[in-house]
Amino acid sequence: AQHFHDEVYTAQAEIERIDRFPCKMKQRRLPDTKMACAACLSGVMRMKQIVVYVHGKGGSAEEAEHYSALFPDSGVLGFDYRAQTPWEAKEEFPPFFAALRQRCGSLTLIANSIGAFFSLSALDETLVDAAYLISPVVDMEKLIGRMMTWANVTERELAERQEIPTTFGETLSWRYLCDVREHPVTWRVPTRILYGERDELTDMRTITEFAEKSGAALTVMPGGEHWFHTDEQLRFLDRWISA
Repeated sequence: AQHFHDEVYTAQAEIERIDRFPCKMKQRRLPDTKMACAACLSGVMRMKQIVVYVHGKGGSAEEAEHYSALFPDSGVLGFDYRAQTPWEAKEEFPPFFAALRQRCGSLTLIANSIGAFFSLSALDETLVDAAYLISPVVDMEKLIGRMMTWANVTERELAERQEIPTTFGETLSWRYLCDVREHPVTWRVPTRILYGERDELTDMRTITEFAEKSGAALTVMPGGEHWFHTDEQLRFLDRWISA
């Protein structure tokens, strides 16, 4: 786990490099949350709408640039978060979003994959007015269970060893599993979900049940994958957001 409060951050150098726009915020990868807050707020006055993009694993805040053209009248920025777990997200996400929410009439979230799961775990309707979730992980307990099956790891074995690396690049964690069991996601923000028919992390039944429970509007791309990255998939994504 990362210790956010034990580090000292200096934002001024990055702030000075942020371009000032009357209606937009520059998308830039920032090394930590406190710097991100300072940089964003230094470059923008109160706005009607702010759009925050939260990337998935292996992604970056710079991906937010893709959404600028889709929200031409809003300030669009990417959140370069550091959280690796839901409990870290609950520490890091709320102050960042609260600082931005105070400067706009409404705040829209666009979140992808694990970034969507962290957002679902850490945010609520007081911080987010509307959300677009792309290939969201909505049931982490079930996903961890699937990964345990792939790795041929039993729950007893995981409890005894606490952490077990896998051959597919993930480390199974007993604490993580216990945490998601103890803190199930509840979500009341008006939401639209984009899901790929061939998503290998979340099955159709799971995403459908979550959409029904949360009142979210679900769109399924036939033949779509978890990662929307091909030209065809990105065109579908853009049409979905613009609809």
